[in-house]
Amino acid sequence: MTAVAAPRLSRRLGEGAFLAFCWIATLVAIVALAAILWSLLQQGIGGFLKPGGGGLDPNLFTRSTPAPGSEGGLLNAIVGSLMMCVAAMIGAVLIGFLAGTWLSEYARESHYGKVIRFLNDVLLSAPSILVGLFIYEILVAPLKGFSGFAGAVALALIAAPVITRTTEDVLKLQPTALREASVALGAPVWKTIFDVIWKSARGGMLTGALLAFARISGETAPLLFTSLNNQFLSFDMTKPTANLPVVIFNFALSAYDDWRRLAWAGALLIAVTVLSVTVVARILAREKASA
Repeated sequence: MTAVAAPRLSRRLGEGAFLAFCWIATLVAIVALAAILWSLLQQGIGGFLKPGGGGLDPNLFTRSTPAPGSEGGLLNAIVGSLMMCVAAMIGAVLIGFLAGTWLSEYARESHYGKVIRFLNDVLLSAPSILVGLFIYEILVAPLKGFSGFAGAVALALIAAPVITRTTEDVLKLQPTALREASVALGAPVWKTIFDVIWKSARGGMLTGALLAFARISGETAPLLFTSLNNQFLSFDMTKPTANLPVVIFNFALSAYDDWRRLAWAGALLIAVTVLSVTVVARILAREKASA
């Protein structure tokens, strides 16, 4: 009896120790996340208010980044980030949807498909600074100038693998009966994919696109090598373009209180944007799963 009870006691002790370790690790992660969010909210909300008090600061959304000691806001950085992210998502969605469809519907488990899938996974996990350096070498250095288009290309290279993987996974989940029924009615394969499979999987594909947008909206390293920055509001993406991540990077390290205040406001703005996009993606994924 003792020989049987000893292993059971040992297993219970091991299970209890492992469970305690998991709880401790989870608690540490939650505490760290709470500390980060508290600092972000405390400092970021202060960045949205007027320096002397008295409500929200309208300059934050109506004026460009200022010189030290001057009044200003983040208008140029917000507009520049939106332009580059939208341009990047147009290219990334086009490439990602088509590549994911090809991997799911045509390549499948072929040798060539496995190679492309492996390369996509490598690009998916590649450090963003390497992507920025690559675009610098092929677009910025040869053209002898930073530009918003180069930044958009770098962001598109980061977003496209996410959309490709998500699209492939979502299309694989669609019932084979949908394909067979459409083909049996005389529809060609491409029309079956476009009108039946894509329509059935549109919720998951849109979720992947939203997650990719959230992924690139706060990237700093690739933009330092490509778009750099611009102190003024400009819609010309062939020139250096202002963006929130680089402005936050520059202003947060400065010795000027007004610049650091704007850096915290920009950080909170990006965090709220990413959180909102992620929540929308979660809601769409849940609705798709329940359907």
